[in-house]
Amino acid sequence: VQLVESGGGLVQTGGSLRLSCAASGRTFGSYIVGWFRQPPGKERELVATRGRDTTFYTASVKGRFTISRDNTKNTAYLQMDSLNPEDTGIYYCAVKQGGVVNAIDPRLYSYWGQGTQVTVSL
Repeated sequence: VQLVESGGGLVQTGGSLRLSCAASGRTFGSYIVGWFRQPPGKERELVATRGRDTTFYTASVKGRFTISRDNTKNTAYLQMDSLNPEDTGIYYCAVKQGGVVNAIDPRLYSYWGQGTQVTVSL
């Protein structure tokens, strides 16, 4: 599976961005999709995941971010609203097959995109 993220950029506090993750290769619908981010100087952290019908959000983004997927287009999305500077980082999409939807350990995900930069200014 190959994953390509897009949609990152520079936005002011309170603004919105929509990230996309386009997948190619094996059947995208069979995977659990996760969005991770890596703030400057920090560890990579889970933001949200989506299985077939189940979603999970880390506490800091709940109510502001929405993860979705369109299996007919082999694409996952992360709608990010009410952004603040703490959301700054490189955002990655990743997929894993099987297991729990709310898996926070990046090592459980088999395939990764190259990342897209999100910068939120004051």
